[in-house]
Amino acid sequence: MFWKCGNFKFDTRIPVIMGIINATPDSFSDGGKNEEASVAIENAKLLVSQGAQIIDVGGESTRPGSTEVTPAEEWQRISEIVSCLCAEGICVSVDTRHPETAKKAIEAGASIINDVSGFTDPKMVEIAKNCDCGLVVMHMRGTPQTMTELTDYKNVVDEVRAWLKNQTSMLESHGIEAQRICVDPGLGFAKTPEQTKELMQNIHEIRHLGYPVMAAPSRKRYLSLFGDGDKDDITALECLRACERGAGVVRVHNVEKVAQALAKLRPLVVLGLGANVAIYAQNESERIECLTSQINMAVTEMLNLPDTELIDISPFYESEPAYKEDQATFVNCVVVLRCGIPPLELLEYLHLIENSLGRKRDVENGPRTIDIDIEDYQMYVCESEELTLPHLNLCERDFVVKPFEDVLPNHVLADGTAVDRIDEIARVGMSHRI
Repeated sequence: MFWKCGNFKFDTRIPVIMGIINATPDSFSDGGKNEEASVAIENAKLLVSQGAQIIDVGGESTRPGSTEVTPAEEWQRISEIVSCLCAEGICVSVDTRHPETAKKAIEAGASIINDVSGFTDPKMVEIAKNCDCGLVVMHMRGTPQTMTELTDYKNVVDEVRAWLKNQTSMLESHGIEAQRICVDPGLGFAKTPEQTKELMQNIHEIRHLGYPVMAAPSRKRYLSLFGDGDKDDITALECLRACERGAGVVRVHNVEKVAQALAKLRPLVVLGLGANVAIYAQNESERIECLTSQINMAVTEMLNLPDTELIDISPFYESEPAYKEDQATFVNCVVVLRCGIPPLELLEYLHLIENSLGRKRDVENGPRTIDIDIEDYQMYVCESEELTLPHLNLCERDFVVKPFEDVLPNHVLADGTAVDRIDEIARVGMSHRI
């Protein structure tokens, strides 16, 4: 998935690190460190040398209870920093909720507007419409002065996702290109530590919206839930977890530690599962129920694979048989993993799971109790008798594309194919969600 930010374009399949420069006297973790422009500029260059691809410059603290500053004062704090970094060819993000500041930053060369108020100000939307910057749409209730009193959610993940969907739809309705938009669930903003942790554990649900997702756990209060360790060390681990679950951008203070942690990121693997021979069933209703159970058993077996984590599973679909039509309908789904097992070795493990559930291979494209295909394996493109990646027929299979788009909308395969651009006419195995 790509994120377009002015003259910059980021492939968020490989996590993008955004380094933080707070030119404020009262930020919660580094207030006063970058008040002098010359110091801030040198610190920003150091972050770039350590692996930051974007520098996020802020002139107003938005920590809980912080005092609002005027746009004029905010711009006075960051103007020299933004101008100098842009002149150096660095991708600069401006962290602001003030349209006046955003406009001046864009004129100075900034490539991203990072709006903690989520473009709820119509004036900010107008500025976004009239530029080509990348946009970070963050969820927050109230203001920094009131947000700690606004943490009453029935389901924090569902409500944050719904709010972000509404805001992104609004931006697109104003003609703003979807590829310019990144969403941020707003960790710690109008959320308790427990709610923030829940959001991080379910960040794949935010990825379902179809935009790059930013995770900003850096030095946040909720990290105390993980013990008394160094907050930058815990932040680095949280960034790794977030990226494994679907985040494509991380906003952090300590770039060096985060870059080291992200070097351990395992490739993303997408599996397609299908079945049409029920082990036990007396009628059609029981058959469908049994097929879903068999797929679930296969998924359960995957939990025992070494160096592998189950990230997401799509809804189930019933599909027409493909290629060999004289057989019963199938039940299908897609599973997303993070996996450190090489593709051919993973294929052997998957064959063992198929065998344990009675898979027979005597008829090509014929009936089966379970079938597990590796559809896409990040960073691997190959073609051999044993395995072709991405899967040779992925793009024409309706029963793969539909569940694929449920869990990874706008995904780009390892060979550069965008799943959302597949020609619907060229599909087989038409399916519907169960």
